[in-house]
Amino acid sequence: MAQESPKNSAAEIPVTSNGQLEDSHEHSFNRDLKRSLPVGLGLSETKITSHGFDSTKEGVVEAGPFPGKGSSASPKPSVISPSSAAASRLAGQGCDLIIPTGGRAQQKSGPVVLADEVKNPAMEKLELVRKWSLNTYKCTRQIISEKLGRGSRTVDLELEAQIDILRDNKKKYENILKLAQTLSTQLFQMVHTQRQLGDAFADLSLKSLELHEEFGYNADTQKLLAKNGETLLGAINFFIANVNTLVNKTIEDTLLTVKQYESARIEYDAYRTDLEELNLGPRDANTLPKIEQSQQLFQVHKEKYDKMRNDVSIKLKFLEENKVKVLHNQLVLFHNAIAAYFAGNQKQLEQTLKQFHIKLKTPGADAPSWLEEQ
Repeated sequence: MAQESPKNSAAEIPVTSNGQLEDSHEHSFNRDLKRSLPVGLGLSETKITSHGFDSTKEGVVEAGPFPGKGSSASPKPSVISPSSAAASRLAGQGCDLIIPTGGRAQQKSGPVVLADEVKNPAMEKLELVRKWSLNTYKCTRQIISEKLGRGSRTVDLELEAQIDILRDNKKKYENILKLAQTLSTQLFQMVHTQRQLGDAFADLSLKSLELHEEFGYNADTQKLLAKNGETLLGAINFFIANVNTLVNKTIEDTLLTVKQYESARIEYDAYRTDLEELNLGPRDANTLPKIEQSQQLFQVHKEKYDKMRNDVSIKLKFLEENKVKVLHNQLVLFHNAIAAYFAGNQKQLEQTLKQFHIKLKTPGADAPSWLEEQ
């Protein structure tokens, strides 16, 4: 008996219950697919998902209940790992492959976040130097243009007049301060000489019996003059200290604000001139961004200029009030002290010092320690 050749399952011709051939290609495909899948996984439990090239789930086969058909058994999830070529393409698209504890690869898609580049300190310093150089160039050009009479400058006539008066008064107050210091130095030398002369007369009064009274009168006179001179010296030094504070601190602080105001004015005029030159030129795609940027810089410096002008006006107002009050008191003190000294009115001289709360140092007293001066 001849041996029968083994039957190929793929070559079998299915026969229905009534003996007719089944011409459904779908049934044949489903049957072949069932044989190729693992045991326990039916065709109804499988679903193939296909995406385009832009999808991040290329090469993934998901297992689950097929829509429209129920399954009595609970479906078992099955995931087919993508090939190495697909994994390379996924990596190129910025996707991650996460390997779970079961050893199967799962795909995790999501946006790719790139860390911000760390700013280079050298580049920041270079940018600051560039901005400073550009600003210095603009201001220098503005100053040269003003000195040559080619550029225009913004002038506040009322404020400029007040600043000029302040500077002129500062020079005059400095001259008064210098003369008062000279008078104080000379008066100190005279008082020192009178005190020495009084001591010499007193010594001779004790040693010369025949001229005892004459030397004694002169000794008392010189000592009294030295005492009154010390009182006047205290009043003059008090006058010098207050005028020095007014000139070298209060007025100087105001003039420092004036310098900042003038610098802001130069920057404002420099950027104003730059904006005017750009507005006179052509307007196209290249110049419009420059004009807009120049307009923003001009607005920034305009606000700075307005703020500094307001600060100067306020400081000048308060300085004028403070100057009048301080100088009024100090001039009254100086006048009364000088008049009382040269009139020989010792009581009036002492009363003047009490009026302004001036304390004199006791002659020969030790100088205060450096701790007390702090």
